[in-house]
Amino acid sequence: MKINFLKPIVLALLILGVFQLKAQDKIIQGVVTTFDSIVVIGADVQAKSSKLVVKTDTLGQFNITVSQSDKLKISAKGFITTHVKLNEKTKLVAVNLKLKPGDKAREYAVGYGYVKDAERLNAVSQMTSDDVDFSQYSNFYDLIRGRFAGVEVRANGDIIVRGVNSINSSSAALIVLDGVQVNQSVVSSLSPINIKSIDVIKDGSAAIYGSRGANGVVLIETKRGND
Repeated sequence: MKINFLKPIVLALLILGVFQLKAQDKIIQGVVTTFDSIVVIGADVQAKSSKLVVKTDTLGQFNITVSQSDKLKISAKGFITTHVKLNEKTKLVAVNLKLKPGDKAREYAVGYGYVKDAERLNAVSQMTSDDVDFSQYSNFYDLIRGRFAGVEVRANGDIIVRGVNSINSSSAALIVLDGVQVNQSVVSSLSPINIKSIDVIKDGSAAIYGSRGANGVVLIETKRGND
């Protein structure tokens, strides 16, 4: 009789324990950015306890179920993986990812869509071969001259974005061809008919390209086989 009497009590305690464990789980909201204000799209956010993985949306935001004292792992190609430790009071997580050094990291971050130029970077002007017949121009400099507001092409081949920024050092914009930094000699020999698109980044978002991006960045993408 005593055994039969104890069974319901043990069962009730087990059920209560399960509910208590479930009650310890909570939903955390967060946002993932880089350079403090540029959102990172499609970054992986993983909860250590459950191994659950969610991705950040087009606003860099995410929601994930975690335990009370869990740990989050935030990663994206081209960025340094970051770990965030949670506690009982944590309700919102803001993570600012650091970009890995090197051209390959920038290619992943921008070219592969983790940071979308058209959607997230400010003061970006673009010209594509669909908008303009590039074959009408003899060289790259003739192609961009007068096409972008605030962009000046000097006689020596320097591209100046929004005026001279430095007296002692060069004020020329950084030129990136298919993800690789190049000099004027490479650009001058580039045939306009082989160019797919040209982007000019004019504001602080160019910091993603390092100190040389302070004078602005000219991104050139050439046509590939499927183009």
